[in-house]
Amino acid sequence: MDSCLMVWHMKPQSRAYRFTGHKDAVTSVNFSPSGHLLASGSRDKTVRLWVPNVKGESTVFRAHTATVRSVHFCSDGQSLVTASDDKTVKVWSTHRQKFLFSLSQHINWVRCAKFSPDGLLIVSASDDKTVKLWDKTSRECVHSYCEHGGFVTYVDFHPSGTCIAAAGMDNTVKLWDVRTHRLLQHYQLHSAAVNALSFHPSGNYLVTASSDSTLKIVDLLEGRLLYTLHGHQGPATTVAFSRTGEYFASGGSDEQVMVWKSNFDVDDGDAAKGQRPRAALASSSRNLPDVDFRLPGRARSQESAQSVPPPREPASSPQALTSTLEHIVGQLDVLTQTVCILEQRLTLTEDKLKQCLENQRLIMQRVTP
Repeated sequence: MDSCLMVWHMKPQSRAYRFTGHKDAVTSVNFSPSGHLLASGSRDKTVRLWVPNVKGESTVFRAHTATVRSVHFCSDGQSLVTASDDKTVKVWSTHRQKFLFSLSQHINWVRCAKFSPDGLLIVSASDDKTVKLWDKTSRECVHSYCEHGGFVTYVDFHPSGTCIAAAGMDNTVKLWDVRTHRLLQHYQLHSAAVNALSFHPSGNYLVTASSDSTLKIVDLLEGRLLYTLHGHQGPATTVAFSRTGEYFASGGSDEQVMVWKSNFDVDDGDAAKGQRPRAALASSSRNLPDVDFRLPGRARSQESAQSVPPPREPASSPQALTSTLEHIVGQLDVLTQTVCILEQRLTLTEDKLKQCLENQRLIMQRVTP
């Protein structure tokens, strides 16, 4: 790992920023709500607060005594919460740039910590196999969720703030109500550890990233798997939706960052149609990935999702037919895009082969007396 941060602009031909300062691998990054600050955590035990511009200036926060695994801004941008292998969760003031307090009831490494949307609660996930819910004001642990059978790798709040989702090394994703602390949904979708997850801003979809190299999209209203996405050539280590939900990005141990187009058909505001996502295409900062979209029916027969979905009104035949036709059109679009990706990969392979042959010819010329 190169210990630097990369910031890419989504506009074509825009300049990317590369920030250096950490002395060891960077484990987590998070933009402030305004986008004017960028926080990072590192194995060097520090947290850095960056101004994402050409200069790339940063301020160092020191208080953790081990690797910092997670950084997350509060919705007002005034606070930052961090999680560390020193078994603590720490809260910082971004305005005053100082350490405020620690939360210290975990008995093993803390992998992730997040603020609730209203900033009043904090949730943390740990290798002690628990998820803990904290009151920020009283600094007390409100509840411990102990249903995971292994290390808990990631946790986050639903956009409504009423429930949380956690991912674990036991290959599962679990959702709890933070008011009643009742387990709402349980998904056993992956064949290896689930490393990260992210809620769509509408709150109706969840995307997960796993060491089985896949991403999976779940319809939370229907309580079922929609899509399995292939692209990473190794464990998928992180995933996150954009603020609008139009895109989501994933990263993996293959050193690739991929940006996917969601194409979820949702209304403006809180209501969502709950339709299946149409075609989505992954692009990478390096080689282009394979894209494999499985039909929900096939995916569901291979994976198990346990939940109690809310009742839904049956769709009329014309609506169902229209939805099916739209889905077929989307699949054809994906196939077309996949063929383009394969053509580009073939061109890259041909170029590399030519370069190898040329290098071999030059070496032979040097060796021959």
